[in-house]
Amino acid sequence: MKHLHPSSVRSLPSPAIISPRPRRHRHHTATPSLPSRSRSIHHHHRPLRATTPLASRGDRRRDVGGPIMGLFTVTKKATTPFEGQKPGTSGLRKKVTVFQQPHYLQNFVQSTFNALPAEDVKGATIVVSGDGRYFSKDAVQIITKMAAANGARRVWVGLNSLMSTPAVSAVIRERVGADGSKATGAFILTASHNPGGPTEDFGIKYNMGNGGPAPESVTDKIFSNTTTISEYLIAEDLPDVDISVAGVTSFSGPEGPFDVDVFDSSVDYIKLMKTIFDFEAIKKLLTSPKFTFCYDALHGVAGAYAKHIFVEELGADESSLLNCVPKEDFGGGHPDPNLTYAKELVERMGLGKSSSNVEPPEFGAAADGDADRNMILGKRFFVTPSDSVAIIAANAVQSIPYFASGLKGVARSMPTSAALDVVAKNLNLKFFEVPTGWKFFGNLMDAGMCSICGEESFGTGSDHIREKDGIWAVLAWLSILAFKNKDNLEGDNKLVSVEDIVRQHWATYGRHYYTRYDYENVDAGAAKELMANLVSMQSSLSDVNKLIKENRSDVSEVVAADEFEYKDPVDGSVSKHQGIRYLFGDGSRLVFRLSGTGSVGATIRVYIEQYEKDSSKTGRDSQDALAPLVDVALKLSKMQEYTGRSAPTVIT
Repeated sequence: MKHLHPSSVRSLPSPAIISPRPRRHRHHTATPSLPSRSRSIHHHHRPLRATTPLASRGDRRRDVGGPIMGLFTVTKKATTPFEGQKPGTSGLRKKVTVFQQPHYLQNFVQSTFNALPAEDVKGATIVVSGDGRYFSKDAVQIITKMAAANGARRVWVGLNSLMSTPAVSAVIRERVGADGSKATGAFILTASHNPGGPTEDFGIKYNMGNGGPAPESVTDKIFSNTTTISEYLIAEDLPDVDISVAGVTSFSGPEGPFDVDVFDSSVDYIKLMKTIFDFEAIKKLLTSPKFTFCYDALHGVAGAYAKHIFVEELGADESSLLNCVPKEDFGGGHPDPNLTYAKELVERMGLGKSSSNVEPPEFGAAADGDADRNMILGKRFFVTPSDSVAIIAANAVQSIPYFASGLKGVARSMPTSAALDVVAKNLNLKFFEVPTGWKFFGNLMDAGMCSICGEESFGTGSDHIREKDGIWAVLAWLSILAFKNKDNLEGDNKLVSVEDIVRQHWATYGRHYYTRYDYENVDAGAAKELMANLVSMQSSLSDVNKLIKENRSDVSEVVAADEFEYKDPVDGSVSKHQGIRYLFGDGSRLVFRLSGTGSVGATIRVYIEQYEKDSSKTGRDSQDALAPLVDVALKLSKMQEYTGRSAPTVIT
């Protein structure tokens, strides 16, 4: 039986009971809100099995002249652990059907709350949003109810649950609520570049108060908690909040008020971008009749930002945008910005297999599902991510106002080519080589040691946030093009193209021919055996070199080999088993690594890099230049023998 608070009792015909009703304050934003679907909220509290109420339930409380608050209760639900809830380099990723199991998402969320300092949860502001993939809207409601039950003061949600991973980082770092509140962290609902849909992938990761991914000390604690969890807290009678309309919905619970603030994150993100780049210079480039542009969001969350930034702010034609309507299944495609999956953009840029008489645009770019990755293309020309970060670093000070006073340092992930190393050496910059995972860059940035960083897996960024940032990378390239062409936009002067910039860079610094072979969904046991064999071979480099010479006499000798280990210069933490390296006398490298971003099986990644200092030899076809090392990589690893694969799933 329900007990009404005395202040709730009014002259009502018996036996009427008023259901909880939240108060909603609508935002007045610069961007139009989507229409709300009308909703009448009726909640009936039902007894639940294996639950223990922590507070007696009240009904609606109305204070004359004050807000109407929806009152909620907190329930403690019994649960048991699930195997395999260990966060990888970018959180927990599994098939949607795995996350839809009763208690599965709830276990991971509660394990995260339990791993965080109390002040990051109790009375705190927590961001909950993601790339909009299938199951996101359900997950937002579940996590919101759990945040309320765990004592959070408020939750910030992106309109329609959409917020890019870099925008989440920016919101944590930059956004101040109307009451002065700042976010302490975020649940980001994304599986990044993995496909979406009812039978595809879902993911969740937690970002800390600096805007960056949780460090290993926290993710290890989360995983440990998932193995012992026996209960979680949830406000089951908290009504679902309409996330299709910007506004604040207010509730009250055992620990006081609780708000859900739905807002358009593009406003905060664009404000930050304007502090970094010269938007007027970029606009002159994009509105010049001589310059053409194309941006493909692959139906990911970048589409929620693209029109606002590229069309409304920078003057590009709306026809420049491809696949910029976010979809729960990414339009049935694979939202990975590479030459294999961004087919439409690749064709438009003149790099496809079919020939076309239409002249390609001068510049093209693509984003992944959560908009933290990017691919940069010129007319009939592909820029490798390893070259991209090196070129941005080499041109940043003169082209991007944010870096006008100089770079604090640069960093790359271990598998990324050494192109950035050469730039750092030439410009006398601090340089760091870190394991794969943006959290390692975040430590360096927080310590003021790094300004620009990147990964070969199409991730590039800077210290403006603590995540890689795909739109930032596009704006960086447009800034470089705008600077190089400031005197070429009028008259008969030929534009400096993307290809011109890259070839000039090679002439100055040398070229790192580079490719990555991905073998996806390989049997996990076979993958581990392959890696163990590569480690054991390192004990005798003479045998390794004998095997190499038997296969390719035109390949340099291996002079060093190891399993990469990193000691963080900021906190002293050590990360082991980060990839297997074979280093050659001429500066070339082979790297083998198991990826942590897949949802099933194992993904073996092979990184093949050939360095060429002779400027007369930097124009060779990449596949021809790398062919000898590719042969060596496949022979050394015994790839076909262990995996049964005669070819990789993807080559980038």
